Amino acid sequence: MFTITPDPLDPSALRDQVLDPAAGGFCSFEGWVRNHHEGHEVQHLEYEAYQLLAEKEGHRILAEATEKFELLHAVCSHRTGPIEIGGLAVVVCVSSAHRDAAFDACRYIIDEVKSRVPIWKKEFFTSGDSGWVRCDHCAGH
Repeated sequence: MFTITPDPLDPSALRDQVLDPAAGGFCSFEGWVRNHHEGHEVQHLEYEAYQLLAEKEGHRILAEATEKFELLHAVCSHRTGPIEIGGLAVVVCVSSAHRDAAFDACRYIIDEVKSRVPIWKKEFFTSGDSGWVRCDHCAGH
């Protein structure tokens, strides 16, 4: 299951979705909003997404990971809207029979989400400036 939501993320609830008595391995990743980027002090972020396409591509990534790493379960949820420093932007949780698959799949999922899912990040700096991160079509907006 892949979701895009403006609501705060609950890592425990996502973890509960991948619990399975057949699982010997669990891995998760939490992406937090940090206070700096390329020498600038970040005040907060805002995420935007093309929700229908983002969820479709996210589901595709989870299906790929499930097949490639023989996962039992995989979930990922990504926030949209404003998020303060220290806030949770994305959570990935996977379970598998063995730990190596869980580690590898978790990394695969977050890397593919960052690369392929239409989610855009705008950083707001303490200087008053702001800027889109890796969003060529967002320039000038």
